[in-house]
Amino acid sequence: MQSFLSEDRYSPTYNWLVQSKSPYLKQYEKNPVNWLEWSLEAFEKAKREGKAVFVSIGYSECHLCNAMKQESFEDDETARLLNERFITIKVDREELPDIDSIYMNVCEMMTGHGGWPLSVFLTPDQKPFYAGTYFPKESLNGTPGFKELIIQLYDQFTNSRDR
Repeated sequence: MQSFLSEDRYSPTYNWLVQSKSPYLKQYEKNPVNWLEWSLEAFEKAKREGKAVFVSIGYSECHLCNAMKQESFEDDETARLLNERFITIKVDREELPDIDSIYMNVCEMMTGHGGWPLSVFLTPDQKPFYAGTYFPKESLNGTPGFKELIIQLYDQFTNSRDR
């Protein structure tokens, strides 16, 4: 991935997946989410800005990955909430199976199950504090809505970092 730290055209709404070589990540390049690829620079940016990190891991043939993309990642309001509150990273599990494996284990330990899309919220030091799989845009059948989750986890990270 080309460095985004010194890029003149950097803006808070630039989606860096336009530079990706992954066919899966290219599916997300026109999202209003300010996606970055997995990199040390992304976590340095999170530290510099004092933001938590949202990592979304999936693969091309994943039905629920595509559903979450359409419902949440293509939605301007949801993207705004993510862009304002988190550093967002999109991962192709087929290109980074080691990252997928680590965070899938975390998700399974936290929730008792796993799957894709894998949704993990991390500190800038890569410590997971919340994990799950598919989240509908709005709350549904006891599953928190993604927009609600973004707001709640941002508040927890901002106001309760020591926990």
